Amino acid sequence: MSVGLLTFLTVVEIVAVVVELAIFLLIVAKQLRSISSTLAEVSWGARAVERQCRAVRSNVGQINFAMEEIARTLPGVVDKAERKGRGAVRA
Repeated sequence: MSVGLLTFLTVVEIVAVVVELAIFLLIVAKQLRSISSTLAEVSWGARAVERQCRAVRSNVGQINFAMEEIARTLPGVVDKAERKGRGAVRA
């Protein structure tokens, strides 16, 4: 083989490698854009959850107060229900 032919084949091989690398880089870039889009959606959802959880902290006090009211009232309700149940006629 002549030196010119070997040089030509080397240049063709280098061009083929560069084209192949370019194709793979385009594929990787496309996948990274897709990942970026998905991460943006996840980030948006996480912020929405964070905003909704902020209300929980302020409402815990109200929920605890209501549960304490129920706990104080419930024994009286049970007593009344038992007295009413004793007076009921059973068939």
